Amino acid sequence: MLELGSGFAFVGRQVRLTLDGDHFYPDMVFYHVKLKCYVVIDLKLGKLNHADLGQMQLYVNYYDHDIANADDNPTIGLILCSEKNDAVVRYVLGDHNQQIFASRYQLHLPTEEQLQQELRRELDKLALPKPPLK
Repeated sequence: MLELGSGFAFVGRQVRLTLDGDHFYPDMVFYHVKLKCYVVIDLKLGKLNHADLGQMQLYVNYYDHDIANADDNPTIGLILCSEKNDAVVRYVLGDHNQQIFASRYQLHLPTEEQLQQELRRELDKLALPKPPLK
């Protein structure tokens, strides 16, 4: 989330949406205070498919129609996946889609040295005693 910038307020994880007795659970929901809109995020471990896109369209429509206030901007849907087929995305969402985005991600874990540097930076900000390095 830090890479997306500031302004995100966490609403919930696995927030239940109920439609005529059927339950759906988007992975994460945020409200972006600067953009004045909800941001619904789904994480997919495998290749993105048309059903994933349809599911996100359901989430976006639900938030736009039932949750968002009249002065809110349209909900943004973001699907993070390990693989995607651009043609499937284009045909399911259409050329004029401005609300749903599918993007590939790569897992990246920081090294032990990077974590120690980050810890030192944060401790410097707080002016706390620094733990000894190994």
